[in-house]
Amino acid sequence: MCVGRFFQAFCNHHAKRLRILQRFSNRSPHSVLWRNSATCPYKAVIFDMGGVLLPSPYKLAADWEVRNRVPPGTIKQALISGGENRPWMRYMRGELRPAEFLHEFEQQCSEIANASVPVDSFLSELTSVQMSEQLPVVTEAIKYIRAEGLKTAVLSNNFYLHNGDSFLPLDRKQFDVIIESCREGVCKPDPRIYRVCLERLGVQAHESIFLDDIGQNLKAAAHLGIKTLKVDDLESAIQQLETHLGFVLRSFVPYTCSVRPTMEIPTEPLQKYLESIFGAPGPLVLRQFSHGQSNPTYYLRFGDHQLVLRKKPPGPLLPSAHAVEREYRVLKALAEAGIPVPKVFALCEDSSVIGTPFYLMDYCTGRIFKDPCLPGLEPSQRRAIYTAMNRVLCKIHSVDVRVAGLEDYGKHGNYIQRQVQTWSKQYRATETHTIPAMERLLAWFPSHLPASEGLSLVHGDFRLDNLIFHPEKPEVVSVLDWELSTLGNPLSDVAYNCLVYYLPSHFSILKGLSDCDLNQLAIPTAEAYFQMYCNHMGIPPVENWNFYMAFSFFRVAAILQGVYKRSLTGQASSATAENSGKQAEFMADLAWDFATKEGFRVFKEPPAPGPTSRAFSTWADPRLFPKRSYSTLAPASKSHLVVSPDGLPACVQELHHKLKKFMNTHIYPAEQLLRDHQASPNRWTPHPLIEELKEKAKSEGLWNLFLPLESDPDVKYGAGLTNLEFAHLCELMGTSLHAPEVFNCSAPDTGNMEVLVRYGTKPQKERWLQPLLDGKIRSCFAMTEPQVASSDATNIEASIVKEKDTYVLNGRKWWISGSLDPRCQLCIFMGKTDPTAQRHKQQSMLLVPMDTPGITVIRPLSVYGLDDAPAGHGEIAFDNVCVPQENLLLGPGRGFEIAQGRLGPGRIHHCMRLIGFAEGALALMKERVASRVAFGKPLAEQGTIRADIAESRVEIEQARLLVLKAAHLMDTVGNKEAALEIAMIKVVAPRMALRVIDRAIQAFGAAGLSNDQPLAQFFAWARALRLADGPDEVHRAAIAKLELKH
Repeated sequence: MCVGRFFQAFCNHHAKRLRILQRFSNRSPHSVLWRNSATCPYKAVIFDMGGVLLPSPYKLAADWEVRNRVPPGTIKQALISGGENRPWMRYMRGELRPAEFLHEFEQQCSEIANASVPVDSFLSELTSVQMSEQLPVVTEAIKYIRAEGLKTAVLSNNFYLHNGDSFLPLDRKQFDVIIESCREGVCKPDPRIYRVCLERLGVQAHESIFLDDIGQNLKAAAHLGIKTLKVDDLESAIQQLETHLGFVLRSFVPYTCSVRPTMEIPTEPLQKYLESIFGAPGPLVLRQFSHGQSNPTYYLRFGDHQLVLRKKPPGPLLPSAHAVEREYRVLKALAEAGIPVPKVFALCEDSSVIGTPFYLMDYCTGRIFKDPCLPGLEPSQRRAIYTAMNRVLCKIHSVDVRVAGLEDYGKHGNYIQRQVQTWSKQYRATETHTIPAMERLLAWFPSHLPASEGLSLVHGDFRLDNLIFHPEKPEVVSVLDWELSTLGNPLSDVAYNCLVYYLPSHFSILKGLSDCDLNQLAIPTAEAYFQMYCNHMGIPPVENWNFYMAFSFFRVAAILQGVYKRSLTGQASSATAENSGKQAEFMADLAWDFATKEGFRVFKEPPAPGPTSRAFSTWADPRLFPKRSYSTLAPASKSHLVVSPDGLPACVQELHHKLKKFMNTHIYPAEQLLRDHQASPNRWTPHPLIEELKEKAKSEGLWNLFLPLESDPDVKYGAGLTNLEFAHLCELMGTSLHAPEVFNCSAPDTGNMEVLVRYGTKPQKERWLQPLLDGKIRSCFAMTEPQVASSDATNIEASIVKEKDTYVLNGRKWWISGSLDPRCQLCIFMGKTDPTAQRHKQQSMLLVPMDTPGITVIRPLSVYGLDDAPAGHGEIAFDNVCVPQENLLLGPGRGFEIAQGRLGPGRIHHCMRLIGFAEGALALMKERVASRVAFGKPLAEQGTIRADIAESRVEIEQARLLVLKAAHLMDTVGNKEAALEIAMIKVVAPRMALRVIDRAIQAFGAAGLSNDQPLAQFFAWARALRLADGPDEVHRAAIAKLELKH
């Protein structure tokens, strides 16, 4: 069981009472009952509803006829006679409404009976509660079938009720596929409905078994090659089904299945071993628990004994892992110390018995809660359950390890450090691919270890579903899964116990509480639960709580990666282990979220006394900087806020120096030529100089500087810069409107390339990312729509409809920057794939080649009369644009998620460039006022001009510091925690740039409005960015919301 229990999605998450199991059917002694499901030739079992899952309507009809004095057989004759167009068939195909059916059916029955028949009474009884209760023997069989990995389906001839719902009184979670005749418009015995069922199950006819009580339905299924079973007597039918499937379908043992082929154990020596321990021989029932991916866990029934066997997995294992001997030792010691644990019977270290060491313990009975929401309990009961869980954890942590004989059960001191080292090594030993969050965590943990730690026995896997509760009382009667127990820091147990608070309720591995109303459920919050623990233990609250949460998620991620690696070699003991690879990445991301929160907490703490190690410098003229420097110490480390290029690491300073030289040599001298080209009749054709400069920049290593280290940890695509480091370079590029494209760092290509890096498949990257990285093509991003307020992305109305293996796009988009460039070959299109889904799950994104039929450029849009050629801003119609399904990014309904990811570092690139706009404008203003004379003296000596220059410098410095702080926080605590600063700079930077540029225009006079200077374009762009990067109103609302939380 152990940590592996955390990694299995169980069929039934409701709390349920485990009972002393009923006996299996008697078999010959000394035999293992039933064979493994791996030999089963079937993949799916299909059930009829009435007469199989539910009581037979024909039996009801016979009884109803007696009670209502209707001639026997009237109802049955009406149901089966009259051909395809009889009322009953039309009703089941959804062609008749209930009132219409009752009218026609009553006429038919009355003609058969030669008397009035109250059919509405029959229909009422047919849909009554008594007829809607699923038969228990079938319910139990379905549990077994699903536990063995087979699919289940219900294939029902049913009908619509008066309220518009279909009549299907079943728990839909029992079935992989549900086929309802009234919804399909076709019913049994029409072969089409069987084919629909098989197609949705994804199985062949010969791989399925169909159970029905009507011969003609079975005959039609058999004609297609489906194995059929006639249900006259349900018990007999279940026995036949057991024979065909090869495993039992009665006396269900919760969470067990037949022993999987890779986990089989020799039964004859096990039988002999059990006889030596328990005496008299008896039949052996052996099943495997579906959980327990780490150490294989089996249910045994031997005579009157119900046992659990825990063993080491087969194959080569990591050092010190899967130590069942330690589990046995700690369980024995804790039972003597009064801790509620299962009773252990024997430890067998002789691998010759079943292949690996194992131990036996009692099969405990009681309640196990799989759903942390505790459905079915009263609010007071829920709080009592959580309190009991908290108290038993405190009881474990209060065990005197010396008295319990466990003083040598683990090393003393530096537990977290040793655990980080252990799980880091085990992660490296099982690494199959790069997980960026794990790489960041591996670098982060060593410098953030706790200064001091307590020492106690720690469970290592303490969770709600590892506890068995008393059948009636909120009392823990047994704590399970001790594989990871040792001596260590008790806070690690508490943090691990709180994992569910940060997992969603629909999480595929384990249901969580992150999206639940804990107050309504009367479940304590994570903070309250931790405070409860502190109160019980008599300790003060712990400040670095986020560290322990990060450590817990990191450890789970490492374990999941190990499970995934073993699944590739067939060693992992759970059938769902192969899914753990993606889950490892999910857990690593959560761990990094908490690490960033801890980093933010540390960041906000007052600095320790002593001299600062940060560089402080500013610069004014973009062509002659740096002018001033107040830096007296060595460059700061990456963990500090670097406010000038002087403080950057040496390699980044070198890039900055090369970039400055390139700007002075190639960019600034070409600006007027490029501006003139933008106003010429040939403006929609890129100037050849741009391509020449791009090749020069690429040859000098000034290429793709924008990709952050977070997105590109292996530095495969970019320069490996942090957001803070790139901020200084991006500001320098921003002094020229043409520079970002020259260095392949211009929007929207930067955001689109990051989307492909983060979310693109290998073929998508080969087709689109590489040409974009090489600067061979350009791209655009289509989201904004003219008919809706697109500042709220959920408003978009463009549709994406799946048709076979393609998606069909329809809609109108505008302000598609870059779409008019003849080099633009790719459009990332955002539209709705499912308007009925949750608000943020309706949208998807697709990669659309710009030469796809159906794409029509309606017109170029201008900003203050500037059309921004050759890139432009297009309004485009998408009419029945067809793209292959492999062009879908990430998956259906993931568009909003991608949009948020796209707004990662791209959130502040515009703000960085705006600082460059302002510096460039101020530098031009100073040159102008130094050379112009008015009213008898240079403009530079006019008081109003000097005041404007001073205001501009003050505002630039303020905005720059806020931009750099935001970039620094994005690097150190993550985009989510930096949300406030990001929102603030999006308001501050454009406003500041507009004021600074406006003052420069005023100083130039009419010349400032002309194309002879970049000021007019600077101003237009700065004003546009108060909308393009999200309207100020949205950012101000976000700022206020975050501010009011504090």
